[in-house]
Amino acid sequence: MLKQEDFLMIRHKVNQGAYLKDVAAELDVHPRTVRRALQRGGAPSHRRPGARGSKLDPFKPQVDTLLAQGVWNAQVIFTELRHCGYEGGYSILCDYIRPKRSLQPSKATVRFETRPGHQLQHDWGELTVEVGGQPTRVNIAVNVLGYSRQMHIYAAPAQDAEHTYESLVRAFEAFGGVPAEVLVDNQRAAVLKRENGRVVFNPRFLDLAGHYGFQPRACRPYRARTKGKTERMVGYVKHHFFIGHRVFQSFTDINRQLRQWLGESAHQRRHRTLGEIVFERFQRDEQPALTLLPRQRFDTAYLDHRQVAWDGYVEVRGNRYSVPDALCGQTVRIRIILDDELQIIDAQEQVVAEHLLALPDAGW
Repeated sequence: MLKQEDFLMIRHKVNQGAYLKDVAAELDVHPRTVRRALQRGGAPSHRRPGARGSKLDPFKPQVDTLLAQGVWNAQVIFTELRHCGYEGGYSILCDYIRPKRSLQPSKATVRFETRPGHQLQHDWGELTVEVGGQPTRVNIAVNVLGYSRQMHIYAAPAQDAEHTYESLVRAFEAFGGVPAEVLVDNQRAAVLKRENGRVVFNPRFLDLAGHYGFQPRACRPYRARTKGKTERMVGYVKHHFFIGHRVFQSFTDINRQLRQWLGESAHQRRHRTLGEIVFERFQRDEQPALTLLPRQRFDTAYLDHRQVAWDGYVEVRGNRYSVPDALCGQTVRIRIILDDELQIIDAQEQVVAEHLLALPDAGW
């Protein structure tokens, strides 16, 4: 049923020259309904004098706040209101949101579709949530396959090179294969600089590309919307997974919940643009087009060299760790695994010491 707000929007759109069928499509009603409203000069009124207000009325300020924050998915807003005690219906909420959609900021752009198995788009986002009871900045790496929109999300404490490479490796493993190319932004983990229009990639990123056999590509500067699929998906993850009342105990717990949400919700949705279930499109067309994973996993650990002091210690990130005395004065290689384990390796490529890394308060 049309509301007065709907009629005001109809009159505004028609005065601007919009077609009745387009206005009707935006309101999800028949064009005859729009025509009758214009002929009537207002929305139909079936409300009896003295009728009580809607159950949604006390929650309308909260709905308006969520809309202002960019949350336009009615089902997400409905779930959030339920947590806050809303007992009204879903359709009433939709009726309230519908006329406001004309105020939604336009994100129109030209979509570039890729063939199955051709491209993966990578991007980072960040937000602050409670982890272990403390406000924590959580970085989310979003990796999206361009054809099917199947994606992998990885939560990490930092957006450094090691976590960037780890996010891609985990995505390949989750997809069961590797796409032909990977499109990234211009972060230092992937792109060092540009010379005369030529991209100079990070050597470590090139090692990753060579190991898995994909072609690295970088967005043109100031054209980040080339990665429109990942940018939309970063917002999708923020507004669908993190909104509400989820409780996280650790980054491991976040990633566990993310895997469950992807399998049960995100990949089971019918994509509006594609008109298909994401997982079905991936399983039927894209997964078979991916190349096989190599037998050996790429080492995403942090690698560097240190000089062993004469007292048998090396310094790593502000802390000192013991090394066998026989290596005093020699150069050793350090390897920091993402689970905070430090390995010290001698010239013969033997692990001579292992320590649990003592991270500074800022973390990485």
